[in-house]
Amino acid sequence: MKIILNNGEVKEATSEEIIEIENAQTKAKEHSDAEKIKIDLAKTKKASGKQKLLDLGLTEAEVKALIGV
Repeated sequence: MKIILNNGEVKEATSEEIIEIENAQTKAKEHSDAEKIKIDLAKTKKASGKQKLLDLGLTEAEVKALIGV
């Protein structure tokens, strides 16, 4: 695997550098997956809260005025 250094030089990566790159990619994917889960959970909670307000008898307009949904 070839890598590009900060100074623009291209060189062959060592096995240690390859492992470091792969570990960084894995961490980045895990972080991205965790962020997606967090966003999905927030959307689910917002929808659940909206439904609970509707179940209490509020109108769509009232819910929208309260929480903007």
